Amino acid sequence: MWWMMNETGGNYCSKKSDDLCSNVCGQESSQVTGMSRIRCILRGLDVKTYIFLFAIIPMCTLGVYIHGQKISYFLRPLWEKPPKPFHVIPHYYHENLSMENLCKLHGWGVREFPRRVYDAVLFSNEIEILTLRWRELYPYITEFVLLESNSTFSGLPKPFVFNSNRAQFKFVEPRLTYGTIGGRFKKGENPFIEEAYQRVALDQLLKIAGITDDDLLIMSDVDEIPSAHTINLLRWCDQVPSIIHLQLKNYLYSFEFLLDEKSWRASVHRYKSGKTRYAHYRQSDDILADSGWHCSFCFRRISDFIFKMKAYSHNDRVRFSHYLSPDRIQKVICKGADLFDMLPEEYTFKEIIGKMGPIPHSYSAVHLPSFILENANEYKFLLPGNCMREG
Repeated sequence: MWWMMNETGGNYCSKKSDDLCSNVCGQESSQVTGMSRIRCILRGLDVKTYIFLFAIIPMCTLGVYIHGQKISYFLRPLWEKPPKPFHVIPHYYHENLSMENLCKLHGWGVREFPRRVYDAVLFSNEIEILTLRWRELYPYITEFVLLESNSTFSGLPKPFVFNSNRAQFKFVEPRLTYGTIGGRFKKGENPFIEEAYQRVALDQLLKIAGITDDDLLIMSDVDEIPSAHTINLLRWCDQVPSIIHLQLKNYLYSFEFLLDEKSWRASVHRYKSGKTRYAHYRQSDDILADSGWHCSFCFRRISDFIFKMKAYSHNDRVRFSHYLSPDRIQKVICKGADLFDMLPEEYTFKEIIGKMGPIPHSYSAVHLPSFILENANEYKFLLPGNCMREG
């Protein structure tokens, strides 16, 4: 056999091989097609290898595609460290205590007269939540400042919703500075760029509204609502930190689903010309405990849920079209599950596992914005036991 190889100058090929493999191994191999070579290789594989190639690998690939976001969030403790802890300031309040006593309990002095307060928000379509916010804060706000764009953060065109519903906000009209801004409608742009562009415009609107040094400025989204007594405390007390974040109770869909008490982005600033910039990120290490409510995706109509899912800065979370199905959204709301089928955004495995699954139902309607309870029939969709939405 070996001498035949040497004489012919070819490759050794077993006589037990079939014709196809003989051709591949022999002198005619250059004429064999690529498909034939593959068939030859596959015939040498056992059943376990076939299962691995044609079942396990495709299933794993599909699983990563569908649940890749979940995998990434679950492994977050491995690739991202938790932020620096806040310095939490205990919050004291009782309706029968004087402002002097309340300020003293916090270690602050009391002023002879309160500071002026400006409440500034970017508005999209949250009519009901804006109503609750302004009714809650109305007694203590010097000027309400609202900026509205004809573009969502994700670049979708939208009508001027507030302008169309302005008549129902007559109670703030004497103290309202309202402005509009045209969207840039740049396709494929990071939504946070459009958001930052609108926040810069809100800085300019605040100057038009007449804000001056030492006034208080509330920086928060429409659905991040400080309690009235919190703002009254901050405007009356002296030696309050110049920038203080507000710890809010974190609700989802309504006040039936209390997620946690970790909402921190809302803040109150003592305004300084040339230095204070409207923003929605961490700007201080100080945070005042139990200062209000954050009610995320708290809408009356299913159409509003769909609009926000497509419009806000995290619209990339809509990974599949069926996420926008009205029937699915309604089921998710009543269950207290996640609209985007995501895992909790936490920094330790213990916290992630502890928050997995639907949010437990809460049956408490104590210490909520008073306007909700005063108008319970109108706002029952925000109260425990009323998860069904319109439309």
